[in-house]
Parts: sequence; C-alpha cells; structure tokens
Amino acid sequence: MAGPQKKRAEAERPPQPSTTSGSTPHPPSVNNRPLQRVTAMGGFDGSRDGSPSNSPSTRPIGSPRPATASPSQSAVGSPSISGSGRTKNYFQLTGTLPKNLDLGMQQWNTVRGYAPSDVVQKPPKPSTLGQATKIGLNTFNVVEYPKVAVYQYEVLIGNGVEKRGLVRAVWDCATVQNTLGKGFIFDGNRLAWSLKNVDRELRLNINMSQERKQEVRPGKEPDIHRVVIRQTTKVRFDSLLAYMSRKLDTFDNHSLEAINFLDHLLREYPSKHFTQIKRSFFKRGENRALLGRGIEAMKGVYQSLRMAHTPQGATLTINVDVANGMFFTASRLDVLAFNMVGCRDTNDLIQVCRTNRERAHKGLKLLKRVKVITKHRGSEEAEWCIESFIFKSAKEHKFQALDKQSGKEVTTSIFDYFAKSYNIRLQFPDLPLVKMTRGKNTIFPMELCIVKENQRFPFKCDEKQTSEMIKFAVTPPAQRWAAIDHGLKMLDWSNDPVLKHFGLRINPTKTVVDGRVLTAPVVKYGAGDAKPGTSGRWDLKGKKFLASNPAPLKAWSITVCSGRRGGKPEKATIDNFVAEFVKIYKGHGGKVENASPVMNLTAGDDVGDWVTKAWNAAGAAANARPQILLFILPDKDAGVYGRIKRSAECRYGVVTQCMQYAHVQKCQPQYISNVLMKFNAKLGGTACRAVGPKSGGPGGIFTVPTMIIGADVSHPAPGSQAGSMAALTVSMDNLAARYSGSVQTNGYRVEMITTENINNLLKPQIQHWVQTVGNGKFPQRIIYMRDGVSEGQYRHVLEQEVHDIKALLKSANAAMNIPITAIVGSKRHHIRFFPDRGDRNGNPLPGTLVETGVTHPFENDFYLCAHAAIKGTARPTHYHVILNECKMPNDEIYTLLYEHSYQYMRATTPVSIHPAIYYAHIAALRAVSHDPKWGNPSEGAPQQTTIGSSDKTTVIVDPLLPMPNQGAINTSMWYI
Repeated sequence: MAGPQKKRAEAERPPQPSTTSGSTPHPPSVNNRPLQRVTAMGGFDGSRDGSPSNSPSTRPIGSPRPATASPSQSAVGSPSISGSGRTKNYFQLTGTLPKNLDLGMQQWNTVRGYAPSDVVQKPPKPSTLGQATKIGLNTFNVVEYPKVAVYQYEVLIGNGVEKRGLVRAVWDCATVQNTLGKGFIFDGNRLAWSLKNVDRELRLNINMSQERKQEVRPGKEPDIHRVVIRQTTKVRFDSLLAYMSRKLDTFDNHSLEAINFLDHLLREYPSKHFTQIKRSFFKRGENRALLGRGIEAMKGVYQSLRMAHTPQGATLTINVDVANGMFFTASRLDVLAFNMVGCRDTNDLIQVCRTNRERAHKGLKLLKRVKVITKHRGSEEAEWCIESFIFKSAKEHKFQALDKQSGKEVTTSIFDYFAKSYNIRLQFPDLPLVKMTRGKNTIFPMELCIVKENQRFPFKCDEKQTSEMIKFAVTPPAQRWAAIDHGLKMLDWSNDPVLKHFGLRINPTKTVVDGRVLTAPVVKYGAGDAKPGTSGRWDLKGKKFLASNPAPLKAWSITVCSGRRGGKPEKATIDNFVAEFVKIYKGHGGKVENASPVMNLTAGDDVGDWVTKAWNAAGAAANARPQILLFILPDKDAGVYGRIKRSAECRYGVVTQCMQYAHVQKCQPQYISNVLMKFNAKLGGTACRAVGPKSGGPGGIFTVPTMIIGADVSHPAPGSQAGSMAALTVSMDNLAARYSGSVQTNGYRVEMITTENINNLLKPQIQHWVQTVGNGKFPQRIIYMRDGVSEGQYRHVLEQEVHDIKALLKSANAAMNIPITAIVGSKRHHIRFFPDRGDRNGNPLPGTLVETGVTHPFENDFYLCAHAAIKGTARPTHYHVILNECKMPNDEIYTLLYEHSYQYMRATTPVSIHPAIYYAHIAALRAVSHDPKWGNPSEGAPQQTTIGSSDKTTVIVDPLLPMPNQGAINTSMWYI
C-alpha cells in the first residue's frame, strides 16, 4: 500500500552506455546524482577534508553530496573503459544494471562496478543465548543447478532507447520468434539466454505494421525496427558455486551473470501465465475483495532468489510469500471514473466535470496509463492506453473524418461519427473524452472503453480503503501458510517446462532451521517490576515510572473542542476526568503542583486560535511558561490534530497531548495510564528500563559511555510533490531509554541523509548529550541504527552518512576517533517464521532469533522477532551489521536489540524494531505538519530552496518551520 510511510528511494540508474576510451568519467552516484565533494558548516562542522567550510546556504537542501571514494580496481572479470571514473561491468556498459536482486553488500559492489570492500563477517559459530527452537521458514532450497551450457545474448532493438512495451512487442513478434526458435528467455530489455550456441550476429528489420496486420495509410511510413542479437558470454555457474563454497573470495561478474540469469529463469514461465508485478504474480480471475471507490484487492504469490547460509555451507534458496495487490476494478471506464472522482454515478460525474473541474481532473488523473479495451467494431477487440482526458462533450468535439460514401474528409463530431459509422448512439455524450497514447489524436468516448483486469493501483488509498486492505492482508500464520501453499501450486516448479529445460530443480519442502528464543528481561519501574516472560505483555497496575517529570507540573491547561454538530462536552465529565488523570499520574510517581489546570472551551474553526488561548491561559494562571497543553477532541480529524501540533510546536515550542472525548467520558484507568506514559515522556520522565542477566548496572548493557543514534528517511506518497523527511534521534541518558529527535526535509525522494542535515540535526543533539549525559565528555562509542535502506545502499550509508558523522565529531576535536558500529534494521522483506512451538496464534515467541537458513552466507546479518504480534503473522526485523569498529560481539548486539525493545516509551509490550529507529520513523511522520506548505498556514513560510530531482522537472522543497527552543523542546520527546 502506498501512503505516508517510509518508502525506498528510487534505485540508482545504470550509467549510460559508453563506447569510447575518452568517455566522461562517471563518479560514484546515489539517487541518480553524482557524489560531489562539498564542504560543510564551520566551527563544530562536518568538513570532510579539514578545509574551511561554507555556510549552509552554499548548497540547497537535498543537493548532491561529496564522493567519499572512487573505486579504482576492477571487479574480477569485468571489462573496463579507459578514462572512466570507475570500472564498468557488462551490465553497466549495456544499461542493464540489475535492480531487484537479493544480494549482499559485497555483491552490490560488483553490480555497480566498485572494487570489493571489507564487510563485517558472519561469526564462525551460532549464538548459544536463550533456548534452542526449530523455526520453519517460507524458503525453499535449490537442489540442482543447470549442468548444460547457457549462452547469454545482447538484444538491441532500435536505438536502445525504445519503450519497454515496444521492445517486448518486437521480441514477441512472429518473425523474431521464428528466426530464433524456441528456448530463448528475454529480460524485456537488453539480455536474452538460450541453450543454443548462435555464434553469429543476427540482424533483422521488423515491420511491425505487417506483424500486426495493419494497413499503412497513404503517405505514412511503415513501422520498421532494427533488431540486432549477438552472443556475449557463456553463463558461468562454476564461478557462482566456487564463490558459495569459498573457493573464490570475490563475487565476480561471472557469478553476477549466473544469479541474474537464474532470477529471470524463475520468472519466465509464471510471467506468461499470470499478471506479473515485479516479482509477484496474480492469477487472472482469482477471488477479489472490494476496497471501495473502484479499487479491489487480490492475493497472489511472491518469489525471489537469494544466497543463504546453512550449517553445511552456502546455498541458493527461493523466498515464497503471499503478495497482496491492489487493482483497478475491471468495469466500464465511466463507472471506474465516477468512483475515482468520488461521485454517486455517471450523471453525477458529468455534473462535477461542469461545476468543479479541479476535483474532476484530480480524480481522472489517476487513470492515466490505465489500459482499456474497445469493442465498437463488433467482435474485434483493440487495446489502448489512456494518455489524458479532454473536458469536452462528444457533441462539442469535432474532427476530420473520411466519409466512406464520398471518399472526402468531412468535419464531424465524436457523437455523430460513432452513430453513423458504428450505429452506436452514446448514452452519456456529455462525459469527458479519452485520448489514447497510440496514434496522433486517437479519441474515444468514455462509455465505450472497458478497463482491463489486473491493473495495479499504485496510488495512496483513502482511510476506508486502507482499513479494508489491512483486514484483507492481515492473516494469522495458519492462513498465511495456506496462502503460501496456494502460491506454490501456482508456481508448480516440478512441472515448470522452462525450469526443466534448463535443469533447475527446487525442493518443494520448506526450510527448517535451528533458532534461539532469547531470555526476556525484567521490566524495571521505579516501584513494581514486570516479568513478561514469553507473553510479551504487562500492565502498569501498582507501578511507578522509573523517572517522573523532573519539574513539577504547574503550568498547563486543558482545551475542550466542541463537536462539528454543535454538541458540547459536559464540564462535570471533564472535571471528573482531570481529577482521575492527576490522581493516577501521582500514583505512577508523577509530580503535580497544580492539580486544577485552567480549562477552555473552543469556539470556531481557527485551530491556531485554540492553541494561542490555551497557551495564554496556562501561562497566565501559573505565571510561568506553559509546560504542556492538553486538547480533548471530538473525533480523529487528522487535519485538526496536525494543526494543533504545528501551531504549538512551531509557534510556541511547547509539547501537547491530544485525547478523544469518547475515551474521556469512559475515564478508564488503563487508558489514562497509557496516555500518561506519553505525557510523562514529554515532560522529561522515563517509563521503565530492561534488566537482563548482564544489564543490571547503572549503564544497563553498556560497560562504557555509549550513544545510540537512530536514523530514518520517509518519503511522500507516489505522485506527491512533498519533500522527503530525514529524522535523527539520539539517546539522552545512560540507559538509552530517552531519545531526542530532530527532523528536516531531505530533498525530493532522496534516501541518503544530506551532509547539511547530518550537521544541523545531529550537532545540537550531540552537544546536549555531552553536557547532560557525558558530563562534558564525548561518548566512547556510537551505535548508528539506520532504517529503510536496501542492501544496494549499504555502501552509501557508510561512505556518506557515517562519514559525515565522523567528520562532524572531528570538527570538534581533530584527534577524536570514536568507534562506530552501524546496523541497518529493515522490515521491508518477505521472510516469515513458522515455529514448531509458538504462541497461541502460531506466531514466534518474542525474542526469536534466526541466524541461518535465510541470512547471507558470509556477511553478518540476522532476523530477530522481538515483539508479540497482536494480529496477523509476525514480521521479524532483518538486521545487518555493516560496520563494527566497536568490536561488539553478536551476542551483545542481540541482547541490546532485544532488551531495548522493552524500553519503548509508550507501550507495555516489546516493539518489533529498535526504539531508536522506531522513534526516528515517528518523528519523521509527525514533522509533516511542520512543512510550510502543509494545510493552510497563517504564518509566513521560509524562503524556498530549489533542488534537482531524479525526475525531469524541478521540485521545490521548503525547509520545515523551526521549533522555538526556549522550553528545550528540541531535546525533548516532543514526537512521542
């Protein structure tokens, strides 16, 4: 599902083909931008080379960052071009850079033509922490590899820049297929494979007009395309097997070519029989669930190939999982159109197109590139692709048409043309017309177009659709495995003729591995400890927070917001709730000096005025700066919530707490305790700490002063012009229980955090840590937790973000060399655990660890399921240690990640990913309302900054509104 969630940045585009020895150098790049050296801020800055640095204004937000390394040595077996900035392998030379392979960090270096770099190696022995357990995985091992010679061919159609649809059509045409014969696999772009050894270059001129049996109109040129096919290499499975058996140290281009071929081999047969969306396949005619407004959901199967570790050595394994897809409903186009626009029916759509063109255009824009079928010629079907909509009626729009009786061109309307030529009288002639991509000016009435089935809906869902999709997608383990089994029957490997032809055999039995269930810590409070064990649950009854608010609660107010229908909350209800709220907070150890905060009742829709009155009332009543503002809201209005947060944080620098009136009416102690965890954290308190066998001291698991930094970049929904958000959180106590958080825009869909953001966001947080936690000293080690990056971007994280952190630290003291351990945590994967002994739903117990079966054979990664799933099938977090200067043993890393998941500040359950990452994700989403363009702000917006995006257009991304720091909001848990 798309939405305001973190999404992967665009994959790096392959360098353009180059054939001359004096070609322009191609420096390392990320997010489609060259990595240029740019100095950072002065003073405590992030200068990369120790040179004087410039002010932040010298480089726009989101602009390219410097290159930190230039690979100079060729990957084994890769051809190179003299004068290029780095060695280029065959894939880069032909523009066929693989994007979706499941590879490790070192292997991606080969893909991108970098010299091999050191990676953190997998420990020689598995962990012995906790208890042993057996874990079933949704992976299936390859047991037999092709033993015959497979030849790889380069396919050039036209000039090499033709659209993929045309390339596929030319390849599939009868002339090409008859020339090649059966047994070829084509990647849809530039590569093909076969067991046939065709050692001569094939050159063909394909007349697509003849292939499609289309007449060429007088004066028109036939649609002819040049096709060149030549053999380039023989796929070397021996190199891949040598690498997996450690007889070859480096993953070379021969190994890459073998992996790439096997990946396409797996997809060849399913792609011909099912609807393919990347690695997922959906069966035509399968059962569907309607999500509303013209969108439906359907289950399919996902499969991907990866190398995996086993106790016996490396192997190839296939990850098979459920694919949940959203599609446009196959219907008449006008029916889908009125659903997209949010109308009742077709007549309502016509009315909206007349009276509210902007609304109609916004909805119909979603249908661009949707494929439709027309049947106006009787039994003859024609397929078209929508380019745009023309807001003219069929009677108004006129064009030149050939009159069959007179043989002359006459001016006619769309309405008259279909009535006269096809005897079709349009029922809704006032609908907008549809312009197609094929032909110069091909236009159809909307009601004559039928939407093809199984076309993916790639846009953001509304709230109702999202809710329905979650219900459809979330299934318990038993149902999920049944769906996986259904997917296996769809793939039917044993009867796949393509796999048989090439000699690939896969074990249809799931992989079962030895895992561990780590010992759950004791959750220690100020009074009253919790021992959740394997349940992953506890409550706050009889417990006091580990640390209450440092300053007694004195200056605060409660604002009660009336409902939209004029309903006024009862004052007695509010008074009762406030009394209970204060009583329970004191019971949890909270310090309350003012137990009767001033109360306001809102009037009007000006949310900014609500916040101003609440701020003034709280300050005047206590004669002090307000500490926190409470708002009781009538419903879950995201707009009102965002405006409250924006106004309070960016105008007054004060934290807020919002609650719904329905919960206030019930006044349940459990609800109040849950709110108080957030309330206490915002006021500077700490809920609890985790205590394990080795983490009972004042520093917890840390034996030396340690800082944890969490990082996340979230991207807007597809089609949105909003900027990406970079969030950095920093631990603010010895236990790494409290975290400050800073957020800033990070350019347009840029995944790597910019140098400016590393400097500007991290510098004040590190300074605060030194002053308050380190007693004037820097930490002795730093653990950098990064979320949301793919394996292909690990090197960029090290060469850019970690490099910038080191440079920032050295700008304070050039001799400082604090060791850093960098760990990437990701939940964007398809691995699931099916344990022999799980919880009552069949999910793994909290603390389940898997180090083999699906992890990389040589690099240090693992899967940890730290949480207890409430609904559906638990998704473990995939952690990959990409740098370990701190020399932390894996058992220490496992314990830290698991125990700290119990210290999450606003839950009485362990969370699925380390809190530093979780907080960064929350902060990035919360700061969306700080964008000057968000909503309809009355405040003036900061100056705009223009950046170059990966698209052809230029996108303008504003910096966020700053938060005044008089109340130290920037180092608080304002986002919680």
